[in-house]
Amino acid sequence: MDNIIYIFVITAGCAVLFNLIFRRYGIPTIIGYIATGILISQLFGLKNNHDLSFVAEFGIVFLMFTIGLEFSIKHLMSMKKYVFIYGPIQVFATGFACSILSVYIFDIDIKSAIIIGFALSLSSTAIVLKTLNDNGHISKRYGRKVLGILLFQDIAVIPLLLMIDIFNVEDGAVSSLIFTSMVSAVILIVILYFIGKYILSRVLYLVVSANSKEIFITTILFTVIGSSFLAHYFGFSYSLGAFIAGMLIAETQYKHQIETDLIPFRDLLLGLFFITVGMQINFNVIANNLFIIALVLITVLIIKALIIYLFLMILTRKKVALKAALSLAQVGEFALAIFTLLSVKGMADDKTLQILTAVVVISMVLTPFILKNVSKIADSMEEQDELMQAVVTTKEQDEIEELVNIDIPEYKNHFVVCGYGKLGREIVRQLKAKGCSYIALENDLNLVERGKNSSDNVYYGNAIQKTTLEKAHIKNCIATIIAVSNEQKSELIANSIKNLGYDVNTIIRFADTIEKGLYTDFGDHFYLIKEREAVAKAIISKALKCKINNDLNQG
Repeated sequence: MDNIIYIFVITAGCAVLFNLIFRRYGIPTIIGYIATGILISQLFGLKNNHDLSFVAEFGIVFLMFTIGLEFSIKHLMSMKKYVFIYGPIQVFATGFACSILSVYIFDIDIKSAIIIGFALSLSSTAIVLKTLNDNGHISKRYGRKVLGILLFQDIAVIPLLLMIDIFNVEDGAVSSLIFTSMVSAVILIVILYFIGKYILSRVLYLVVSANSKEIFITTILFTVIGSSFLAHYFGFSYSLGAFIAGMLIAETQYKHQIETDLIPFRDLLLGLFFITVGMQINFNVIANNLFIIALVLITVLIIKALIIYLFLMILTRKKVALKAALSLAQVGEFALAIFTLLSVKGMADDKTLQILTAVVVISMVLTPFILKNVSKIADSMEEQDELMQAVVTTKEQDEIEELVNIDIPEYKNHFVVCGYGKLGREIVRQLKAKGCSYIALENDLNLVERGKNSSDNVYYGNAIQKTTLEKAHIKNCIATIIAVSNEQKSELIANSIKNLGYDVNTIIRFADTIEKGLYTDFGDHFYLIKEREAVAKAIISKALKCKINNDLNQG
């Protein structure tokens, strides 16, 4: 017992120390946890422990649950193209290519090669979604495509595990195995849907009425873990059950409070998961097979990125396709579980599986650095479209971080501009030119300082918070203009304005029909402007002014 406590204390201390040092140099915290796992395994001779891995897996479970909270059933159905078209294309094309690669490099039978190939087609849900969540890119165009493909990959784990069983049973039992799995899937979906629609909302109402934070958190933890074990009981992954539960709760009014309360549990368990990833790095295997590991790693990364880029390039913008391809190029944590099963079933030799495990872990270590610089990489590899540069005032990024107390003089008959990015600054410039009174809210200190230097009425505050909106005298304003491009943040601000109950005129721009669908129930006081139409009108307006000037000169 004393040894366990001793190891735990050292592990926690190393994790804190590594992350403090790495954070100072801009290195993602994921790498700090993986480095901790490496150090612990070297100091104490510990390799990945089954019980520890089981607990750590719930980091992914809680991550998938919080992702589910952001994507209700209505939202997911609007993403069905990403999940059920982009996902299958990626998995089957990559799986087929990697299966062929496995046959030639490892000289194994076709059945094992198929399992390995499709395992390599899976990406890291834990790393990719955590990073996209942290930087707010999950609601961007490429982020939604990445999420859709990852969701299908999570579903694809089920037939992949089933395939391992099929390759190890008699021919007569295959049809029975497939039929049982299909029945289990139907039963699971029906049970979770029934619980979510008819039981969960009533239970949450009673729990909230009890006004006890402990009971509330306990209820949510029970919901997450219970749905995960229910999915596992029917032969599916824990994370898939958690995601479905998250989507069901997303239909309720409690989703934002739930997400806030669960974040500490999620981040703690995710950190533990990445520590177990670091514990699996075997430097002896890497040293003895350095060439083949490097060959397989580079080849798999290129194959996955190239396939994803090529088919997405046909369906979307090249830059979006490139970002999605770079985000999904790595091999994920589910591959490690599949390799363990192959070892148990005797379908591949230990040396091959050790090499593949090293490839997976190294690719996961590289991923945070790639994701952190995905925009820079895409910018350096893709030329910017001149037209998009001409209308760059319609693009900006605002990061939601914290609420800061603000002191704003009383205003009446003014405009409230939420966001002081490129679009927000242009809106403020136009309002000043027309002599309109306004207040701009921004929580990026650099942008606030820039606004003050330009003598603009910019105040430091988080527009998602109702108290900030109240201090901006939103009750007395002519209209509120949401000048942020991040879909998730724009929706949160709109919800906050709606919940104030003042019937404030609110102007929102949207990029596509998926984003427009988020505001269908907001009421008559919310005015939606399509991004492309607004740009087209601005261009035509400039063109007509040129025509008038030309006519005057000729006259």
